[in-house]
Amino acid sequence: MAILLDTHALLWWMIGDPRLSPNARAAVGAESAEVFVSAASAWELATKVRSGKLPAAARLTHRLPESLVEQNFKPLAISLEHGRLGGLLPGAHRDPFDRILAAQALLQDMTVVTSDPAFAAFGVKVLW
Repeated sequence: MAILLDTHALLWWMIGDPRLSPNARAAVGAESAEVFVSAASAWELATKVRSGKLPAAARLTHRLPESLVEQNFKPLAISLEHGRLGGLLPGAHRDPFDRILAAQALLQDMTVVTSDPAFAAFGVKVLW
């Protein structure tokens, strides 16, 4: 199964936060899982660290490429088509990071690991 981590799921996995659900933890940790991290999550983490909203993610943000390699997670770039679809997705949800992740999941046939109910409204497969 191809899994795309929402930003909070990535952070919670990396710091061992118990808020990550047992189902999500098992799926991400499965040997057969192919886990992806979007460039949008790197952008979101860095933005929140810079603005002081998420100081706990500073170390992860500065070591993100190395941390992904250590976890055997794969980076997922944002394409023109991801951006186009993210902007066109219907609904009132305005978070640009969520819209890009939803578009990536739809176009790449991935399941998003997230506790955010907004993703289901986009028609994305969600695991929590």
